[in-house]
Amino acid sequence: MSNQQRETFFTKPVNLFYMLLGSTLGLSLLGLVMVFSASSIYSLDAKGSSYAILVRQFIFLVMSIPMAWVFSRLSLAQWRFFARFGFVASLFLLVLVQLIGKSINGNHNWISLGFVDIQPSEVAKFLMILWAGFMLAKQERSGVDHTVVLKRIAPAFVLCIALVMAGRDLGTASIFACILAGLLWVSGLRLGVFGIGLSIGLVGFAIAILTSQYRVQRFLVFLNPFAEDQYKLYGWQPAHSLLGLASGGIFGVGLGASRQKWGNLAEAHTDFIFAVIGEELGLFGTLATLLLLSILIFSIFKLALRAHDPMVRYVASGFGCWIAIQTILNIGSAISVLPVVGVTLPLVSYGGSALIATYMGIGFVLGAARRDPAIYKELQESGIKWLR
Repeated sequence: MSNQQRETFFTKPVNLFYMLLGSTLGLSLLGLVMVFSASSIYSLDAKGSSYAILVRQFIFLVMSIPMAWVFSRLSLAQWRFFARFGFVASLFLLVLVQLIGKSINGNHNWISLGFVDIQPSEVAKFLMILWAGFMLAKQERSGVDHTVVLKRIAPAFVLCIALVMAGRDLGTASIFACILAGLLWVSGLRLGVFGIGLSIGLVGFAIAILTSQYRVQRFLVFLNPFAEDQYKLYGWQPAHSLLGLASGGIFGVGLGASRQKWGNLAEAHTDFIFAVIGEELGLFGTLATLLLLSILIFSIFKLALRAHDPMVRYVASGFGCWIAIQTILNIGSAISVLPVVGVTLPLVSYGGSALIATYMGIGFVLGAARRDPAIYKELQESGIKWLR
């Protein structure tokens, strides 16, 4: 394929829609396969069936896809209406966790519904992006200085981060902070003000680490998880993640043949699913996963740039920042270039709340694409009714 053809493919508007849709479905199907493989041993031991966790993930996926289709059909007026209540709804969810939530693996960020545990902070991420995008769009239309909207948005995010940190979940709090930074960056906030805010955030992050011995040890061990005094302690997860990735070779040991999932690698189907992909599918599998994630993030940001409405532009950009930073944190932890922070790999890891929240964002961006005249015209000409 020539350079001209490549440029034509990536610049043709409707292809961005297909890239977003294709990468989403590809990652979701890969996630189902790898969740089943990575969770089968744990699921048999904890739930009494090798298929228990797979079935849950499949149910959540079946719920998420039609929900995203409905969301993609919502009008901008409807999105603006919902966006007004995004912060209040997020606050309600995060406070509710503190009142009636439960702790899992030391993090108090779950609510039990009896048959399943949900993580409200995942939905709160999308709601806060929706609300912040609405606020930034209002600021852009009114011509108010960026520092004014910063004074409104930043305290709201800080409050959400404080509630998440009350549940000891530094990973989710970091994602909230990065979403805020990304939104303010794309809004055109003055570099000096942005730098001051970033410095304050980094200081807060350092304090959060230094005030917890557990976090300090995780931060110190990630560069050398095989250290003799840490290998069987805080280095265990990153060390066995690296062992799994290293043993995979080019094409892996075979689907379902992972040795690390047999009790050595905790959270193999959630936080460390990338290591299982590397072990079972090898370098080929990890590169394919990275390619799909790159296509997803690229298409989100390209569609954001094409949007004429400022709210759509900000919300899509915020969603892209969320997916990008969560991908970096998850894979960075798996390959031990970042401390283990306990976040899932978007669309791939097990987690119903995360899957639903991600598909909410996908639905919004697909709707933005459909409202693009050039894309909608080509979708109409495609002859595929459900795409129209």
